[in-house]
Amino acid sequence: MPKIVDHDAHSQDLARRAAEYFSHHGYAGSSMRKIAAHLGLSKSALYHYFPTKEALFLACTHQVMGTFTSQVLAPDTTEAQKLAQLTDLLRPGFAREMALIFDYLRGKSAEEIAADEAMQLALSTYRRAVADIVGKDAAETALAQLLGTLLLEFMSGR
Repeated sequence: MPKIVDHDAHSQDLARRAAEYFSHHGYAGSSMRKIAAHLGLSKSALYHYFPTKEALFLACTHQVMGTFTSQVLAPDTTEAQKLAQLTDLLRPGFAREMALIFDYLRGKSAEEIAADEAMQLALSTYRRAVADIVGKDAAETALAQLLGTLLLEFMSGR
């Protein structure tokens, strides 16, 4: 009897596991061959699920952003406390994720970045999480402050 594989579930699992690889090795430091070996697949099997490295990165972004939500924040707290909680939620992996984003975006024009589905997905997810706390009108400013705070902490070694 042939093995029945849930293609969608398997590709989501592969993307989740590949996201960890990208996070540790960067975009430029990752190849489909290296990722396939990490996942225990042949390169051709990985290409069966993801036709390009960019498609795999997009699937990884969907996986990571799909788990990100502001709903884990304490409901009975002030706006400032919720923003602080969101900042704390982003802090542990911030440096590694920003390095991955800059690595991924290296060499792309502003137009290419604006059209990049992975970056737009990440940005819209962060905007939505902040808008859930401060409202849509104040979200852009609050997100800029949040990301700026994390960047300054990172650059100053805190």
